[in-house]
Amino acid sequence: MTETGPGTPAGDWMRRYWQPVALTEELAGPRPVVTVKLLGEDLVLFRNEGGSLGLVERRCPHRGADLSLGRLEDGGLRCYFHGWLFNSAGGCLETPAEPAGSKLASRVRIKCYPVQERNGIVWAYLGPGEPPNLPALDCFLAPEQYTFAFKGFLDCNWLQALEVGIDPAHASYLHRFEEDESGDAYGKQFRNVSLGSDLPMTKILREYGRPEIINARTEYGQRIVALRRIDGEGHDGSATHVRITHQVFPHGITIPLSAIMAITQWHVPVDDTSCYWYAMFTSLDEPVDRAKMREQRLDGVTLPDYKPVRNRDNQYMFDPEEQRTTTYTGLGHDINVHDQMAVEGQGHIHDRTREHLSRSDKAIVTYRRMLLAAIDAVAAGKSPELLLKDTADVESRGPIPLDGIGPTGEWESFWTEAIDSLRRNSPWAQDSDTARASGPAGVKLAPPEPDDELLPPLPDTSN
Repeated sequence: MTETGPGTPAGDWMRRYWQPVALTEELAGPRPVVTVKLLGEDLVLFRNEGGSLGLVERRCPHRGADLSLGRLEDGGLRCYFHGWLFNSAGGCLETPAEPAGSKLASRVRIKCYPVQERNGIVWAYLGPGEPPNLPALDCFLAPEQYTFAFKGFLDCNWLQALEVGIDPAHASYLHRFEEDESGDAYGKQFRNVSLGSDLPMTKILREYGRPEIINARTEYGQRIVALRRIDGEGHDGSATHVRITHQVFPHGITIPLSAIMAITQWHVPVDDTSCYWYAMFTSLDEPVDRAKMREQRLDGVTLPDYKPVRNRDNQYMFDPEEQRTTTYTGLGHDINVHDQMAVEGQGHIHDRTREHLSRSDKAIVTYRRMLLAAIDAVAAGKSPELLLKDTADVESRGPIPLDGIGPTGEWESFWTEAIDSLRRNSPWAQDSDTARASGPAGVKLAPPEPDDELLPPLPDTSN
């Protein structure tokens, strides 16, 4: 499950999907050339004078010089060693050191991959044959001004990075704050009040740490519902906090940031021991303040590699007094840092044979089973079931997350009605009739994963 390099079973499976390779902002400036390491392959992304993108292997096929430092000119990328020129389609246009009339250039090609830009992220397809369509997720369908994209580096395997995002219970602990913030919550997760109430998310997560988790397989991955019945401190239990997230194959999650903004995040292998997360924020009601959201995040990373300032080497700038009084982790208020410490703390590649899985890990168990089945399908020469070749497959108008408080026992109807109202008032996402006809918020109804059959037996550790 963790090895995704060329020729590995999981690598062959993951290459059937589009992968995020860079932020559009990385190509800004006078020399739009970016080094990329993706699924264990060393590549170079560039934009030529005409605006076309190319993604090619990093080593020149002549004698292995580093093309990331080549000359960006004459419609392509020229090797500084002997002047060989390559275009975005991998063709060799010139071999100027060769004798006049040489046909060598026509016989030389460099490995290249299809690329496309969508709302601030550049995507590449590294697989065989014709690439599939990008799925019709909100973050791809929304007008660009309603989206914001960013990324960050994690010093661990991609799978443990993904699994923290499909674990609803951890938010009550890893992201616990002892006080509820009253300041500006814009663009910050778990800083808003839940839809339909005045209860801050920080209070809900802190005081209701045993969510009921319901997960179901879908045509894009799985839907994960966490229900926290509000029955403490003067509440009678008639209302329930409903948080709905989605896992989108191969390595994406869609989660609510607030009632009107969602985050879609992908966990993309650099190699087997590191990955990048790419996030796209999508607003339903008004254009996003990109400058503000970028400024909020720049202090936490170093450029140009987007590596976190808090890291293993400085113990994530852990503050024991803060852990005692303010936050559960002692790592500040950026929840990305909390997640980073948790998943990097498992090691570069987590040894899952040592786990003691519990009921709160339902979605993780389901994902691993689906993942293994998809890898086996590709190894057998088949297409994985969750490869969305037709955008209509996910014109479930999302899949749409939710964070809100509704009547206890009625989460499905609350979800449908809340999403329908929010989308009818959206300048760009008004089509909700199809969604309502096909199930809650457009996801076809699927039976929940059974509790009794879900978890493997615990290992015997008595000896």
